[in-house]
Amino acid sequence: VYSLDGLLVFGLLLVCTCAYLRKVPRLRTWLLSERRGVWGVCHKAAVIGTRLHVAVAVSCLLMAFYVLMGK
Repeated sequence: VYSLDGLLVFGLLLVCTCAYLRKVPRLRTWLLSERRGVWGVCHKAAVIGTRLHVAVAVSCLLMAFYVLMGK
């Protein structure tokens, strides 16, 4: 997370992971029910991931090509 590339990758992975965890019913009530603090950040990332799933998927693909080919 020491460069802009790492920060973007971390953010994308956080959004994708939280959106995936939101789809699992037992984990949704256990992890993503709180809307404040650290779990609130995960809740907000899950909402972003589910509402903007096309944009998140395209940005993940672009970041994967950048990391594999650009670096």
